[in-house]
Amino acid sequence: MISLIIPVYNEEKYIEKCINSIVDINFPALNMEALFIDGMSTDKSRDIILEYANKHPFIKLIDNHKKVTPAALNIGIENSVGKYIVIISAHSILPKDAIINFLKFHEELQCDAVGGNCITKVLHENPKSCSIIKVLSNKFGVGNSSFRTKKAYKPILVDTVPFGCYRKDVFYRIGLFDERLIRNQDIEFSRRIINSGGEIYLIPNTEFIYYARENYKDLAKNNLKNGLWNILTVHYTNTFKSLSLRHFIPFIFILSLIVPSILSLIMFKFIYPSLLSFLAYNLLIFAVSLKLNDNTTKFVYLVWAFYTLHFSYGFGSLIGIFKVMALKFKYKK
Repeated sequence: MISLIIPVYNEEKYIEKCINSIVDINFPALNMEALFIDGMSTDKSRDIILEYANKHPFIKLIDNHKKVTPAALNIGIENSVGKYIVIISAHSILPKDAIINFLKFHEELQCDAVGGNCITKVLHENPKSCSIIKVLSNKFGVGNSSFRTKKAYKPILVDTVPFGCYRKDVFYRIGLFDERLIRNQDIEFSRRIINSGGEIYLIPNTEFIYYARENYKDLAKNNLKNGLWNILTVHYTNTFKSLSLRHFIPFIFILSLIVPSILSLIMFKFIYPSLLSFLAYNLLIFAVSLKLNDNTTKFVYLVWAFYTLHFSYGFGSLIGIFKVMALKFKYKK
């Protein structure tokens, strides 16, 4: 038996595609369950899930009154009966052979978790949204995130995977997801696996489709929160080892602009490192955008997508620093 766990909150735009991919998967329905853990959605998500549940007994809807993702994951794990746990985003579409491949490589590799590549798409394609897709699939956009930027032709040892398939006994060994972490709970959990001597593999022939934010406003909001939660993750776990260096690069870049600029108020020559950093960044952005540009995108949209991604992420981390300072002041008080 294998258990699919799908956290849901107001996903009416995406949830039907996700459910259809689960229904159509090449695996006996009697040997799996799909647990949709809903954070009390206020749109039509619950109605859509219940409609499918009435037709397919392996689909179940479970309430998540805490509403946050890590709580949804833990509720799913605690209510699951499978030997293996698969974490799925409501924004994603599963490949037909996903479960077969997961079980095959678990048996072959005897590891703690496996996962597939993430192919980024959008619901509505236009030059702006296609530019965002390219940026989110590029190393300069998302760093050395193997599942986004590197196609697996053989099993690759990695630090984390999206939509991972875990042996259920892993959760008994190292614990459940940290419910303090509204974001990054999967990355932090992967770190615990590795720190305990476990292994995580990116496997071939298993490509999930993930529907990303398709406008600059939503991209900025999402990455502002990502940057914020990088700092809060370090605060709550009390270690930088919960994350990778790539998660802090945008923050370091923002500091390289802000700190010299502030110091230049005392001595003007400090402005030059800031200008040099910004110039170097722009040269890289322009070069990469020129390389990525094709008939589906526009150069200016690519540049703006990079700006939006990096600056919102970096400023999110800066806000996170002030948030942590406020929390520490509150604790002392």
